[in-house]
Amino acid sequence: MRLGLNLGYWGGGDNAQNLALARAADELGYAVVWAAEAYGSDAPTVLAWVAAQTERIDVGSAVMQIPARTPATTAMTAATLDSLSGGRFRLGLGVSGPQVSEGWHGVRFDHPLARTREYVEIVRLALSRQRLAHDGEHWRLPLPDGPGKALQLTVHPVRPSIPVYLASIGPRNLELTGEIADGWLGVFYAPEHAGESLELIRAGRSAAGRTMDGFDVVPTVPVSVGDDLEACAAPVRAYSALYLGGMGSRTQNFYNALAVRMGFGDAARTVQDLFLDRLHREAAAAVPLEFVDRTALIGPPERIRDRLHAYAESGVTTLSVAAHAGPLEARLAALRTVAEALDAAGLAS
Repeated sequence: MRLGLNLGYWGGGDNAQNLALARAADELGYAVVWAAEAYGSDAPTVLAWVAAQTERIDVGSAVMQIPARTPATTAMTAATLDSLSGGRFRLGLGVSGPQVSEGWHGVRFDHPLARTREYVEIVRLALSRQRLAHDGEHWRLPLPDGPGKALQLTVHPVRPSIPVYLASIGPRNLELTGEIADGWLGVFYAPEHAGESLELIRAGRSAAGRTMDGFDVVPTVPVSVGDDLEACAAPVRAYSALYLGGMGSRTQNFYNALAVRMGFGDAARTVQDLFLDRLHREAAAAVPLEFVDRTALIGPPERIRDRLHAYAESGVTTLSVAAHAGPLEARLAALRTVAEALDAAGLAS
């Protein structure tokens, strides 16, 4: 099992600290550093900045939003980042949600599976440097009855194939991920509940005539190191409440639905009700310790070491840690703790 670092969203005045974390991860032998986007900082700009100031670590988007860019633009960006980084870019994509897609980007959140399938097809075709022609339900390139012509990407990526990851939660999207992607970006991943998700991915791989060999299973897992489990869980609770309660509407929240499928239905509803009523502290307090413990690495180093075995045995190939809380020194120490725990557990690859 390899390690990754997920820096999440940028722009909160902590850019220098995030860069320090990325550099530390590079020195510690982490495989990849990811950056996210919602409706603030964009991932490609951040990744270009990080790539310019690191040496070996891959840089990945977790995620670049599908409604934010045409597939051809995404191919241009991926090829440019791969070239600038010396072949270190990983392309993570996601459909976002209806609130961001329609409210921020002005793109209807309809047929997300079909749109994702076509999007990935076009991105890969463009990156292959073939002439770009696609006749689909959602994109037609070139446009008919106009002056457009099939063009060819002029940039040469360093690698013949840039790996594509999909962020997915729902059952059908998980199957699609297995079918068309090179890896899966998971969230709120609990080894005890991962079997269903991985089986859906495996079914998608099988439908495409592939096995799980070479497929990268990449959950983002918050980490909080300390002797007091309740104190360690506190910052993770706030993160969990934001997603379970605020990332979506009362009737359409993919993260909340995931928690329900994991057996935390009552708590998920309570957290959402409190969060949508703007009672954010109360919402965080309502996140069960058991949910945090199953979806995060909390506690002293030896407990984290033992927990890493569960992630590896469940099928994780790259575990991306998120050290969001606390001063920089504590976050740097958390990265070192996880790296040392992985070595001590004999799981490093």
